[in-house]
Amino acid sequence: MAAVGVFMLAALVLSCKCGSVGKPGDDPGAGSGSEAEQSGPAAASSGSEAPGGGGGAAVSLPDSCEEELLVRPLHSGDVYASFQFRTLWDTDFLHQGKKVSHYRLFPKSLGQVLSKFSVRELHISFTQGYWRTMQWGQPIVPSPPGAELWVWFHNSVADVDGNWKELTNVLSGIFCASLNFIDSTNTVQPSASFKPLGLGNATDHRFLRYATLPREIVCTENLTPWKKLLPCGSKAGLAVLMKSEKLFHSSFHSQAVHIRPVCKDWQCTSTAWELRQTLNVVFDLYTSGQGKKEWSLFKMFSRTLTEACPLASSSKVYVDVTDNPEGELFDLSPATSVLNTAVVLGDRRTYSVYDLTKKETFGQLRSLNLVLRWKGESGDMLRPLLHAERYVAGFGLQTGEIHTLIYNNHPYRAFPVLLLDSVPWYLRLYIHTLTVTSKTRENKPSYIHYQPSKDRLRPHLLEMLVQLPPHSVTEVTVQFERALLKWTEYTPDPNHGFYVGSSVISALVPSVVAMDTNNTQERPLFSSFFPTKEESSYFVRVYTEPLLVNLPTPDFSMPYNVICLTCTVVAVGYGSFYNLLTRTFQVEEPSQPLAKRLANVIRRIRGVPLL
Repeated sequence: MAAVGVFMLAALVLSCKCGSVGKPGDDPGAGSGSEAEQSGPAAASSGSEAPGGGGGAAVSLPDSCEEELLVRPLHSGDVYASFQFRTLWDTDFLHQGKKVSHYRLFPKSLGQVLSKFSVRELHISFTQGYWRTMQWGQPIVPSPPGAELWVWFHNSVADVDGNWKELTNVLSGIFCASLNFIDSTNTVQPSASFKPLGLGNATDHRFLRYATLPREIVCTENLTPWKKLLPCGSKAGLAVLMKSEKLFHSSFHSQAVHIRPVCKDWQCTSTAWELRQTLNVVFDLYTSGQGKKEWSLFKMFSRTLTEACPLASSSKVYVDVTDNPEGELFDLSPATSVLNTAVVLGDRRTYSVYDLTKKETFGQLRSLNLVLRWKGESGDMLRPLLHAERYVAGFGLQTGEIHTLIYNNHPYRAFPVLLLDSVPWYLRLYIHTLTVTSKTRENKPSYIHYQPSKDRLRPHLLEMLVQLPPHSVTEVTVQFERALLKWTEYTPDPNHGFYVGSSVISALVPSVVAMDTNNTQERPLFSSFFPTKEESSYFVRVYTEPLLVNLPTPDFSMPYNVICLTCTVVAVGYGSFYNLLTRTFQVEEPSQPLAKRLANVIRRIRGVPLL
């Protein structure tokens, strides 16, 4: 008994010591009980790894998170809202023999995916709607309609296709999506279009996989697991604005997750893993507001901001006031004297900044509800320098032609673009009919990479490097033939048509102002997604519309008609014949007259023979 008592006392002392290391008071980012419990082991591990950490010294945590909201009034009367959440973690998932066990801010589900499948970069997006570039300008984070997934694997992976298949199944479960339908028939290996956005300049495209599902429908079941990956969930910070019924009642909605290794300083002496979650929404408040352009946070999201995420080191709201320098176009309330200037997509923009980590931002009501009231009409929007469209031409259900139009709206600068087309195998391309014309002249591509398809195994892959003349429209056309599918390969609604994923156009567009090549200095998150390597240009990725193509479709109602006709013939023909064979016939005597029947009754009573 004495030994048992000593053992219980030792366990009690150890548990008290462990609790004092990770208590919420010692953690500067602890915001709730659940987060404090998660941060306890992380704080303990970081305290043991910090060199020279005394008992009273502050412990530097290996992870941090930031959140931002950008609100931009569009010239069309719509409102563009872009959420950015970034989590940095100083760890190494790919280190051989090292197992990461303690997770504080970084989601454990994604960390285990990176470690198990040796993922170097992961980019996934779910989009509902199509981004109207000519009306809204260029988006902060581009994405095609439907689902898009592209992954760079580590060069030590032996079976890339096997890891890719397992990874899509796991991500399908994490995000409650149909990513398990990604297979070899819609997966390609681009050779030049999708370079790593993080550390490393990988050129071996054998470790790259790219796939799209243009028919994927985005709904609440995809948003809920996405919000659970945030450090504060949807309980605090900017995430409280993400109300499903408001987000999906919009003209455009896109949510994405980007994971990549990045440098923590200019010399890149230390690296970290960056998890960036983005949510982009375009609200059509002009139509729903009876022709008024006024908007507010409560009108868009049915909620207001009351606090920042306790675990976030930075929480800010940016409102684009570039077109309103003197306040002649609109009034923004509550007013703020904090302005920030940033270069976004080759243009210098001015933003009003609201810092949610400061109590004075919320005022006496302890609530922040930004309200914008227009006083005059806004001017015309500048046309984007790069724009693209695509459509299907032709007649009948045998052959057709795909037209891709690429617009260079720069008045005097020519620049090259990289076009990627992934076409399903059942559209058999005639690559000898490929033509590229600019200003009614042939424009010969300087680089072409084409991988033909294999029936039911892989799609077509076409990559071209085309020089766009200034102020021109470049048209790329190619003819195709529709294939006949097996009756089991048709969708449940074959007459709706078959979707073809968007074309991807990547380019370095000439910049009006000098771009900042220092990607590690402090600046808004929405201006640092694509790394900048040249001051004279910035990277742009444009997606075209997905195509809807009709294929030769058999009459799937014929089996029903055959069944009905067969049953009718059996019922009428065989039924009548069987009835004749099995029926028994009896001769029935005609009934006697009434007088004769009465006479027989009397004779029966008298005992006399009947008549």
